[in-house]
Amino acid sequence: MESRRGPLKSAVPSNVVSPVRRCSRTACGRPAVATLTYVYADSTAVLGPLATYAEPHCYDLCAEHSERLTAPRGWEVVRLSDASGPARPSGDDLEALANAVREAARPQERRARADGKGGPRGGDPVEVGRRGHLRVLRSPDP
Repeated sequence: MESRRGPLKSAVPSNVVSPVRRCSRTACGRPAVATLTYVYADSTAVLGPLATYAEPHCYDLCAEHSERLTAPRGWEVVRLSDASGPARPSGDDLEALANAVREAARPQERRARADGKGGPRGGDPVEVGRRGHLRVLRSPDP
């Protein structure tokens, strides 16, 4: 059935609804970066990373409001750090990665000569297959 204005569109673009969650504080339109939850039984306010879904009893806060957060008198504020952020690689990590890349780039024959033997070392696994950069290894027989 058609309305008088014409056929209904299935998707109407809107400037009112934004896919970015906003700060719950009144008159603050900044993007939310943290979620605040109150645990009334423990008199605790828990401030953690932005929750995956907007929950009805939680409050999303922007960076400024999450830094300035205070709890009622007698309450404790627990701030959970965002451990899912990218960790900075150490020098050891980068060196190990470089060594692994160098080893993978060496041809199989040169690797065998570098071992000092014509074949794999006694305790090393034996390569039985390869697909791209992945190798299938079989443990050597004891």
